[in-house]
Amino acid sequence: MGIEDVLAAARAGIRRLEPAEVVAAVEAGALLVDARTEAQRREQGELPGALVIDRTVLEWRLDPACPWRIPEATSYDLHVVVVCRHGYSSSLAAASLRAVGLHRATDMIGGVEAWRAAGLPMSQGPADVRR
Repeated sequence: MGIEDVLAAARAGIRRLEPAEVVAAVEAGALLVDARTEAQRREQGELPGALVIDRTVLEWRLDPACPWRIPEATSYDLHVVVVCRHGYSSSLAAASLRAVGLHRATDMIGGVEAWRAAGLPMSQGPADVRR
């Protein structure tokens, strides 16, 4: 089983969002999580309103039952939209969040590259980085 199979399994049964749908989801209360590296954010800019959470601690910060969660992680019903550079690692991250019980976790098709191509706003910071 290769990465393409793993990616297909991660995306099975979830509705991924287009950039404009992410804007609407955030306006409706979804938590936007930017999982890009610091270098990628420096190059591309920051996503307005996103919380930056390193992929290595993502599950611990968003699991409502975890003692290391962020204050926004209040319920397993939380709608979380994970974003990465191109929309691949975010799919794996969303699947991992669903595996710990965040059943509404999803990601954005095409990542920040698609966001920028859609002409949506970027910011130069500062980012809301959660460690």
